[in-house]
Amino acid sequence: MANPIDTKTISKLAEILDKNQLTGLSYEDETYKISLTRENIGGYVPAYTPAPAQPTPVAAAPAAAEEVKEEEDFSNSPNAVKSPMVGVVYLSSNPNSPTYVKEGDSVATGDTVCLIEAMKTFNPVKAHKSGRVTKILVETGEPVEYGEPLIIIE
Repeated sequence: MANPIDTKTISKLAEILDKNQLTGLSYEDETYKISLTRENIGGYVPAYTPAPAQPTPVAAAPAAAEEVKEEEDFSNSPNAVKSPMVGVVYLSSNPNSPTYVKEGDSVATGDTVCLIEAMKTFNPVKAHKSGRVTKILVETGEPVEYGEPLIIIE
């Protein structure tokens, strides 16, 4: 006889999915595997929101065009540290601690650059190469998807 489905676990996963505005979540143990997904139904705040553009004089229109170029898609960049899982990103170990890295910092391969919280477990995200942090694409407390670029190291 098959084990009954644990509805408490499913309810908790659905709560995490909703609370963190995630589009998907998976859980597996020795008995069963659960995958929850939902369509993105309004109200979702993307993990990377560009800062509002500063007002510029009409004569400075070419500079505004340059700003648009900076908003790149880093999803295929070999310099991007990507989220290894769906969860919530934290740039420091607690609110009173300094961030693991800032733009301009040098990092070595294996250094912790942020944490991803999933299922009440904090998972360190490590630098995949040595270099200088040139961009931080997320803010503490934002939901992130698997494979989403978090930090750029060049």
